[in-house]
Amino acid sequence: MRYIRLCIISLLATLPLAVHASPQPLEQIKQSESQLSGRVGMIEMDLASGRTLTAWRADERFPMMSTFKVVLCGAVLARVDAGDEQLERKIHYRQQDLVDYSPVSEKHLADGMTVGELCAAAITMSDNSAANLLLATVGGPAGLTAFLRQIGDNVTRLDRWETELNEALPGDARDTTTPASMAATLRKLLTSQRLSARSQRQLLQWMVDDRVAGPLIRSVLPAGWFIADKTGASKRGARGIVALLGPNNKAERIVVIYLRDTPASMAELDQQIAGIGAALIEHWQR
Repeated sequence: MRYIRLCIISLLATLPLAVHASPQPLEQIKQSESQLSGRVGMIEMDLASGRTLTAWRADERFPMMSTFKVVLCGAVLARVDAGDEQLERKIHYRQQDLVDYSPVSEKHLADGMTVGELCAAAITMSDNSAANLLLATVGGPAGLTAFLRQIGDNVTRLDRWETELNEALPGDARDTTTPASMAATLRKLLTSQRLSARSQRQLLQWMVDDRVAGPLIRSVLPAGWFIADKTGASKRGARGIVALLGPNNKAERIVVIYLRDTPASMAELDQQIAGIGAALIEHWQR
């Protein structure tokens, strides 16, 4: 008996102490809601099977903000696959077409931009004018919502253009999705026959090249992990990210996190999303 006790003690001594571990994902989310005095919506989904691994308020509505730009470029690529659009087509625009935060498109008033360049600007730099120019090619907010219905998303809706769609008023259903619906739609775009294999690779690459997501999940990503993402933000206490993650530089899971109705600063929102991401990653590695 004494020998067995010694073996158990030796085994326990080799285990990591729980006090040093990050909170479980749902515990971290509850902490975030308490600290933010707001709401968090999250889903972690297996990319291959579509199985939900972790979820919190996954069927509640949250403002999409700029995360809609991934779906928008998915709709553009669907038109390319159908022969109704070309990524090489040049679009010319005027000064009055520019809206707030257009770091790429504002530099090309003289020469215009191709459809592909506009998608790259919309996703990698979250260029708002680029998004509006692309939105016009798919029939505006109503056209993008119709595309979503065609691919089986009966929840996500876009009602306005940039930058009004980022208003994020409490209780407003306009320009919203749910974490579950966004994850399912992203999975359809990247794994089903809704897009050609070439278009799937292009959409994913634009997300890999995201240059404005550094303070969020990318800030806690372990070495050698894959990430492709798109963020969204509102001045009215909302923040969001849609991402694909995985070890060994492979996309294995979809993670969608939305925050809303909080008085916290943007830096605090970024920190909370990073914390939730860190908890998910640590739980994944166990």
